Amino acid sequence: MLSNQLVFNYHLQKFYDEKVIERKNQIVNTIDEIARVVYDVLKEVEIQEPRFISQLNESRGKYEGISVLSPYEYEVVLYLNQMGVFNFVDDNSAPGCALLKLSDGRKRSMSLWVEFITASGYLSARKIRARFYALVAQACEKCLCKDLVKLLPNDSSGTTEVRLKIRDKYVVHVVPAFKCNNIWPKSASGWPATKHWPSETQVNEVKQEGFHLLSKESPGTREKQQQQQIMQQQQSSSEGDSWVISFADAEDKLLTGGTRRKCLSILKTLRDRHLDLPGQVINYYIMKSLVLYECEKHPYDWEWEESNLGDRLNGITLQLIACLQSRRFPAYFSPQVDLFRGKDHRYLDLAAKITWKLQRELLFNSRCLDQL
Repeated sequence: MLSNQLVFNYHLQKFYDEKVIERKNQIVNTIDEIARVVYDVLKEVEIQEPRFISQLNESRGKYEGISVLSPYEYEVVLYLNQMGVFNFVDDNSAPGCALLKLSDGRKRSMSLWVEFITASGYLSARKIRARFYALVAQACEKCLCKDLVKLLPNDSSGTTEVRLKIRDKYVVHVVPAFKCNNIWPKSASGWPATKHWPSETQVNEVKQEGFHLLSKESPGTREKQQQQQIMQQQQSSSEGDSWVISFADAEDKLLTGGTRRKCLSILKTLRDRHLDLPGQVINYYIMKSLVLYECEKHPYDWEWEESNLGDRLNGITLQLIACLQSRRFPAYFSPQVDLFRGKDHRYLDLAAKITWKLQRELLFNSRCLDQL
Protein backbone atom coordinates (compact mmCIF):
# COMPACT_ATOMS: atom_id res chain seq x y z
CA MET A 1 0.00 0.00 0.00
CA LEU A 2 1.34 3.38 -1.01
CA SER A 3 2.19 5.85 1.77
CA ASN A 4 0.21 9.05 2.13
CA GLN A 5 3.30 11.02 1.04
CA LEU A 6 3.60 9.09 -2.22
CA VAL A 7 -0.12 9.44 -2.88
CA PHE A 8 0.07 13.21 -2.24
CA ASN A 9 3.09 13.57 -4.55
CA TYR A 10 1.24 11.73 -7.32
CA HIS A 11 -1.80 13.99 -7.06
CA LEU A 12 0.42 17.06 -6.75
CA GLN A 13 2.08 16.24 -10.07
CA LYS A 14 -1.34 15.59 -11.59
CA PHE A 15 -2.51 18.99 -10.29
CA TYR A 16 0.55 20.61 -11.87
CA ASP A 17 0.05 18.89 -15.24
CA GLU A 18 -3.66 19.66 -15.44
CA LYS A 19 -4.27 22.90 -13.54
CA VAL A 20 -0.94 24.74 -13.29
CA ILE A 21 0.09 24.28 -16.91
CA GLU A 22 -3.37 25.42 -18.00
CA ARG A 23 -3.04 28.62 -15.94
CA LYS A 24 0.44 29.31 -17.29
CA ASN A 25 -0.75 28.92 -20.89
CA GLN A 26 -3.65 31.27 -20.25
CA ILE A 27 -1.29 33.87 -18.77
CA VAL A 28 1.04 33.63 -21.77
CA ASN A 29 -1.89 34.20 -24.15
CA THR A 30 -3.15 37.14 -22.08
CA ILE A 31 0.30 38.77 -21.99
CA ASP A 32 0.56 38.46 -25.76
CA GLU A 33 -2.87 40.07 -26.10
CA ILE A 34 -2.27 43.02 -23.80
CA ALA A 35 1.32 43.59 -24.96
CA ARG A 36 0.16 44.42 -28.47
CA VAL A 37 -2.23 47.05 -27.16
CA VAL A 38 0.26 48.56 -24.71
CA TYR A 39 2.91 48.61 -27.44
CA ASP A 40 0.64 50.71 -29.68
CA VAL A 41 -0.13 53.14 -26.84
CA LEU A 42 3.54 53.56 -25.90
CA LYS A 43 4.58 54.07 -29.52
CA GLU A 44 2.08 56.92 -29.72
CA VAL A 45 3.50 58.33 -26.48
CA GLU A 46 7.00 58.16 -27.98
CA ILE A 47 5.84 60.14 -31.03
CA GLN A 48 4.58 62.90 -28.74
CA GLU A 49 7.52 62.81 -26.33
CA PRO A 50 10.72 61.04 -27.56
CA ARG A 51 12.16 60.89 -24.03
CA PHE A 52 9.65 58.15 -23.21
CA ILE A 53 11.04 55.43 -25.45
CA SER A 54 9.01 52.23 -25.75
CA GLN A 55 11.06 49.08 -25.20
CA LEU A 56 8.22 46.58 -25.02
CA ASN A 57 9.64 44.03 -27.40
CA GLU A 58 9.30 40.26 -27.50
CA SER A 59 12.43 38.18 -27.03
CA ARG A 60 12.35 34.38 -27.00
CA GLY A 61 8.64 34.35 -26.36
CA LYS A 62 8.85 36.79 -23.41
CA TYR A 63 8.31 40.51 -22.98
CA GLU A 64 10.85 42.32 -20.83
CA GLY A 65 9.30 44.55 -18.22
CA ILE A 66 5.91 42.84 -17.88
CA SER A 67 4.97 41.47 -14.46
CA VAL A 68 1.85 39.45 -13.68
CA LEU A 69 0.08 40.72 -10.55
CA SER A 70 -2.97 38.48 -10.99
CA PRO A 71 -4.75 36.88 -13.97
CA TYR A 72 -6.49 40.19 -14.65
CA GLU A 73 -3.89 42.69 -13.49
CA TYR A 74 -0.44 43.36 -14.96
CA GLU A 75 2.40 45.84 -14.65
CA VAL A 76 4.54 47.16 -17.51
CA VAL A 77 7.76 48.98 -16.64
CA LEU A 78 8.93 51.68 -19.06
CA TYR A 79 12.66 52.19 -18.56
CA LEU A 80 13.90 55.78 -18.88
CA ASN A 81 17.32 56.94 -20.05
CA GLN A 82 20.10 59.09 -18.57
CA MET A 83 20.11 58.86 -14.81
CA GLY A 84 23.84 59.60 -14.75
CA VAL A 85 23.78 63.17 -13.39
CA PHE A 86 21.82 62.04 -10.30
CA ASN A 87 22.94 60.40 -7.09
CA PHE A 88 20.91 57.66 -5.47
CA VAL A 89 19.84 58.71 -1.94
CA ASP A 90 17.94 56.44 0.44
CA ASP A 91 18.85 58.06 3.75
CA ASN A 92 15.78 59.14 5.73
CA SER A 93 13.47 58.17 2.87
CA ALA A 94 10.09 56.54 3.33
CA PRO A 95 10.38 52.74 3.78
CA GLY A 96 11.04 51.07 0.44
CA CYS A 97 11.70 54.38 -1.31
CA ALA A 98 14.64 56.53 -2.43
CA LEU A 99 15.37 59.92 -3.97
CA LEU A 100 17.40 60.92 -7.01
CA LYS A 101 19.39 64.11 -6.36
CA LEU A 102 21.55 66.14 -8.74
CA SER A 103 25.20 65.28 -8.15
CA ASP A 104 26.09 68.90 -8.89
CA GLY A 105 23.65 71.81 -9.08
CA ARG A 106 25.55 73.13 -12.09
CA LYS A 107 24.52 69.99 -14.03
CA ARG A 108 20.81 70.82 -13.90
CA SER A 109 20.74 72.00 -17.51
CA MET A 110 22.61 68.86 -18.61
CA SER A 111 19.82 66.57 -17.48
CA LEU A 112 17.40 65.11 -19.98
CA TRP A 113 14.67 65.64 -17.38
CA VAL A 114 15.43 69.23 -16.38
CA GLU A 115 11.81 70.42 -15.97
CA PHE A 116 11.10 67.58 -13.52
CA ILE A 117 13.85 68.61 -11.09
CA THR A 118 12.67 70.31 -7.91
CA ALA A 119 14.19 73.47 -6.44
CA SER A 120 16.05 71.22 -3.98
CA GLY A 121 17.67 69.34 -6.84
CA TYR A 122 15.59 66.15 -6.68
CA LEU A 123 14.21 64.42 -9.75
CA SER A 124 10.51 64.27 -8.93
CA ALA A 125 8.82 60.93 -9.53
CA ARG A 126 5.48 62.67 -9.08
CA LYS A 127 6.14 65.25 -11.82
CA ILE A 128 7.31 62.60 -14.28
CA ARG A 129 4.26 60.51 -13.43
CA ALA A 130 1.90 63.43 -14.04
CA ARG A 131 3.50 64.23 -17.40
CA PHE A 132 3.41 60.59 -18.45
CA TYR A 133 -0.26 60.34 -17.47
CA ALA A 134 -1.13 63.29 -19.70
CA LEU A 135 0.79 61.77 -22.62
CA VAL A 136 -0.93 58.40 -22.23
CA ALA A 137 -4.34 60.11 -22.10
CA GLN A 138 -3.65 61.65 -25.53
CA ALA A 139 -2.16 58.42 -26.88
CA CYS A 140 -5.25 56.41 -25.96
CA GLU A 141 -7.34 58.70 -28.14
CA LYS A 142 -4.99 58.53 -31.14
CA CYS A 143 -3.52 55.01 -31.19
CA LEU A 144 -4.66 52.30 -33.61
CA CYS A 145 -6.22 50.24 -30.82
CA LYS A 146 -8.17 53.11 -29.24
CA ASP A 147 -11.38 51.03 -29.27
CA LEU A 148 -9.73 48.36 -27.10
CA VAL A 149 -8.16 50.53 -24.41
CA LYS A 150 -9.11 53.30 -22.03
CA LEU A 151 -7.17 55.18 -19.37
CA LEU A 152 -8.71 54.77 -15.95
CA PRO A 153 -9.33 58.09 -14.17
CA ASN A 154 -7.49 59.21 -11.06
CA ASP A 155 -8.84 57.78 -7.83
CA SER A 156 -10.03 59.82 -4.84
CA SER A 157 -6.47 60.14 -3.48
CA GLY A 158 -5.45 62.14 -6.57
CA THR A 159 -2.84 59.68 -7.82
CA THR A 160 -1.71 60.01 -11.43
CA GLU A 161 -0.52 56.45 -11.86
CA VAL A 162 -1.26 55.16 -15.36
CA ARG A 163 -3.77 52.32 -15.32
CA LEU A 164 -5.08 51.04 -18.64
CA LYS A 165 -8.26 48.99 -18.99
CA ILE A 166 -7.90 46.67 -21.98
CA ARG A 167 -10.92 44.98 -23.56
CA ASP A 168 -12.87 45.95 -20.42
CA LYS A 169 -11.23 42.96 -18.76
CA TYR A 170 -7.57 43.52 -17.91
CA VAL A 171 -5.98 46.31 -15.86
CA VAL A 172 -2.41 47.20 -16.83
CA HIS A 173 -0.26 49.54 -14.72
CA VAL A 174 2.37 51.33 -16.83
CA VAL A 175 5.21 52.64 -14.69
CA PRO A 176 8.18 54.85 -15.70
CA ALA A 177 11.39 53.58 -14.09
CA PHE A 178 15.18 53.76 -13.96
CA LYS A 179 17.54 50.79 -13.85
CA CYS A 180 20.18 50.96 -11.12
CA ASN A 181 23.04 48.54 -11.75
CA ASN A 182 26.15 47.89 -9.65
CA ILE A 183 24.77 49.68 -6.57
CA TRP A 184 22.83 48.36 -3.61
CA PRO A 185 20.47 50.33 -1.33
CA LYS A 186 21.17 50.78 2.37
CA SER A 187 17.61 49.69 3.11
CA ALA A 188 18.56 46.19 1.91
CA SER A 189 21.98 46.10 3.61
CA GLY A 190 20.76 43.34 5.93
CA TRP A 191 20.44 40.91 3.03
CA PRO A 192 21.28 38.07 2.94
CA ALA A 193 19.91 37.24 6.36
CA THR A 194 21.56 33.80 6.50
CA LYS A 195 24.94 32.40 5.48
CA HIS A 196 23.57 29.22 3.94
CA TRP A 197 21.44 30.71 1.15
CA PRO A 198 21.95 32.12 -1.38
CA SER A 199 25.53 31.30 -2.32
CA GLU A 200 28.19 34.00 -2.34
CA THR A 201 28.24 33.86 -6.14
CA GLN A 202 24.48 34.42 -6.31
CA VAL A 203 24.69 37.29 -3.84
CA ASN A 204 27.35 39.04 -5.94
CA GLU A 205 25.35 38.52 -9.15
CA VAL A 206 22.18 39.91 -7.58
CA LYS A 207 23.93 42.99 -6.20
CA GLN A 208 25.62 43.67 -9.54
CA GLU A 209 22.26 43.36 -11.29
CA GLY A 210 20.94 45.96 -8.86
CA PHE A 211 17.34 47.11 -8.69
CA HIS A 212 14.81 49.43 -10.30
CA LEU A 213 13.35 52.76 -9.20
CA LEU A 214 9.66 53.01 -10.06
CA SER A 215 7.63 56.18 -10.43
CA LYS A 216 4.70 54.98 -8.38
CA GLU A 217 3.23 55.99 -5.07
CA SER A 218 4.33 54.22 -1.92
CA PRO A 219 1.50 52.89 0.28
CA GLY A 220 2.40 55.41 2.98
CA THR A 221 2.04 58.35 0.60
CA ARG A 222 -1.29 57.07 -0.67
CA GLU A 223 -2.66 56.69 2.84
CA LYS A 224 -1.68 60.25 3.74
CA GLN A 225 -3.37 61.61 0.64
CA GLN A 226 -6.56 59.69 1.35
CA GLN A 227 -6.65 61.02 4.92
CA GLN A 228 -5.79 64.58 3.90
CA GLN A 229 -7.59 65.18 0.63
CA ILE A 230 -8.18 68.84 1.44
CA MET A 231 -5.09 69.87 3.44
CA GLN A 232 -1.75 69.16 1.79
CA GLN A 233 1.35 69.14 3.93
CA GLN A 234 4.92 69.78 2.86
CA GLN A 235 6.21 66.53 4.34
CA SER A 236 4.07 64.49 1.96
CA SER A 237 5.48 66.35 -1.06
CA SER A 238 8.98 64.98 -0.52
CA GLU A 239 7.55 61.47 -0.36
CA GLY A 240 5.71 62.17 -3.61
CA ASP A 241 9.04 63.06 -5.22
CA SER A 242 10.57 59.76 -4.09
CA TRP A 243 10.86 56.58 -6.15
CA VAL A 244 9.77 53.11 -5.08
CA ILE A 245 12.58 50.54 -4.98
CA SER A 246 11.80 47.30 -6.84
CA PHE A 247 13.85 44.10 -6.55
CA ALA A 248 11.73 42.13 -9.04
CA ASP A 249 14.65 41.02 -11.23
CA ALA A 250 16.78 40.12 -8.20
CA GLU A 251 13.96 38.01 -6.78
CA ASP A 252 13.51 36.16 -10.05
CA LYS A 253 17.24 35.50 -10.26
CA LEU A 254 17.17 33.79 -6.86
CA LEU A 255 14.32 31.43 -7.72
CA THR A 256 16.47 28.89 -9.54
CA GLY A 257 17.36 25.30 -8.80
CA GLY A 258 15.20 22.38 -7.74
CA THR A 259 11.44 22.93 -7.65
CA ARG A 260 11.50 26.56 -6.51
CA ARG A 261 9.80 27.95 -9.61
CA LYS A 262 7.46 24.98 -9.79
CA CYS A 263 6.48 25.59 -6.17
CA LEU A 264 5.70 29.23 -6.96
CA SER A 265 3.57 28.24 -9.98
CA ILE A 266 1.55 25.83 -7.82
CA LEU A 267 1.03 28.54 -5.18
CA LYS A 268 -0.15 31.01 -7.80
CA THR A 269 -2.65 28.47 -9.11
CA LEU A 270 -3.96 27.74 -5.61
CA ARG A 271 -4.22 31.48 -5.03
CA ASP A 272 -6.28 31.98 -8.21
CA ARG A 273 -8.62 29.10 -7.39
CA HIS A 274 -9.11 29.65 -3.65
CA LEU A 275 -7.47 32.84 -2.35
CA ASP A 276 -8.61 35.48 -4.85
CA LEU A 277 -10.41 37.29 -2.06
CA PRO A 278 -11.86 40.77 -1.40
CA GLY A 279 -9.20 43.41 -0.90
CA GLN A 280 -6.64 41.45 -2.94
CA VAL A 281 -4.62 40.83 0.21
CA ILE A 282 -2.91 37.76 -1.30
CA ASN A 283 -1.35 38.51 -4.68
CA TYR A 284 1.39 36.87 -6.71
CA TYR A 285 4.06 39.02 -5.09
CA ILE A 286 3.10 37.74 -1.66
CA MET A 287 3.47 34.19 -2.96
CA LYS A 288 6.89 34.92 -4.45
CA SER A 289 8.06 36.48 -1.19
CA LEU A 290 6.90 33.41 0.74
CA VAL A 291 8.96 31.12 -1.49
CA LEU A 292 12.05 33.31 -0.92
CA TYR A 293 11.61 33.08 2.85
CA GLU A 294 11.18 29.31 2.54
CA CYS A 295 14.45 29.17 0.60
CA GLU A 296 16.20 30.70 3.60
CA LYS A 297 14.68 28.13 5.93
CA HIS A 298 15.54 25.29 3.56
CA PRO A 299 18.70 26.40 1.72
CA TYR A 300 19.86 23.08 0.28
CA ASP A 301 18.87 21.85 -3.19
CA TRP A 302 17.94 18.38 -1.89
CA GLU A 303 15.24 20.07 0.18
CA TRP A 304 13.70 21.29 -3.08
CA GLU A 305 13.54 17.93 -4.82
CA GLU A 306 10.19 16.67 -6.12
CA SER A 307 9.79 14.31 -3.14
CA ASN A 308 9.95 17.26 -0.71
CA LEU A 309 7.71 19.66 -2.61
CA GLY A 310 4.68 18.84 -0.47
CA ASP A 311 6.62 19.75 2.69
CA ARG A 312 7.66 23.08 1.18
CA LEU A 313 4.04 23.90 0.28
CA ASN A 314 2.88 23.08 3.80
CA GLY A 315 5.61 25.24 5.32
CA ILE A 316 4.73 28.16 3.08
CA THR A 317 0.99 28.05 3.76
CA LEU A 318 1.67 27.91 7.52
CA GLN A 319 3.91 30.98 7.20
CA LEU A 320 1.20 32.77 5.22
CA ILE A 321 -1.34 32.06 7.96
CA ALA A 322 1.06 33.42 10.60
CA CYS A 323 1.56 36.65 8.61
CA LEU A 324 -2.18 37.09 8.03
CA GLN A 325 -2.95 36.58 11.71
CA SER A 326 -0.22 39.02 12.79
CA ARG A 327 -1.42 41.43 10.05
CA ARG A 328 2.13 42.10 8.96
CA PHE A 329 4.19 40.85 6.03
CA PRO A 330 7.79 42.14 5.80
CA ALA A 331 9.12 42.52 2.24
CA TYR A 332 11.94 40.09 1.52
CA PHE A 333 14.79 42.50 0.73
CA SER A 334 13.46 45.40 2.82
CA PRO A 335 11.81 43.98 5.96
CA GLN A 336 10.93 47.48 7.15
CA VAL A 337 8.34 47.56 4.34
CA ASP A 338 5.07 45.94 5.38
CA LEU A 339 3.29 44.44 2.35
CA PHE A 340 0.04 44.29 4.36
CA ARG A 341 0.16 47.98 5.25
CA GLY A 342 -3.15 49.67 4.50
CA LYS A 343 -5.02 46.37 4.04
CA ASP A 344 -8.40 46.06 5.71
CA HIS A 345 -8.06 43.87 8.81
CA ARG A 346 -11.38 42.21 8.05
CA TYR A 347 -10.02 40.95 4.74
CA LEU A 348 -6.78 39.78 6.36
CA ASP A 349 -8.75 37.82 8.95
CA LEU A 350 -10.97 36.31 6.25
CA ALA A 351 -7.92 35.30 4.23
CA ALA A 352 -6.37 33.68 7.32
CA LYS A 353 -9.48 31.55 7.90
CA ILE A 354 -9.69 30.40 4.28
CA THR A 355 -5.94 29.71 4.08
CA TRP A 356 -6.17 27.65 7.29
CA LYS A 357 -9.02 25.62 5.76
CA LEU A 358 -6.86 25.03 2.68
CA GLN A 359 -3.92 24.07 4.91
CA ARG A 360 -5.96 21.41 6.71
CA GLU A 361 -6.88 19.85 3.38
CA LEU A 362 -3.24 19.73 2.29
CA LEU A 363 -2.17 18.19 5.62
CA PHE A 364 -4.84 15.56 6.15
CA ASN A 365 -6.19 14.64 2.71
CA SER A 366 -3.54 13.23 0.39
CA ARG A 367 -6.00 13.30 -2.53
CA CYS A 368 -7.32 16.82 -1.86
CA LEU A 369 -5.68 18.35 -4.93
CA ASP A 370 -8.13 16.49 -7.16
CA GLN A 371 -10.85 18.76 -5.77
CA LEU A 372 -8.86 21.96 -5.18
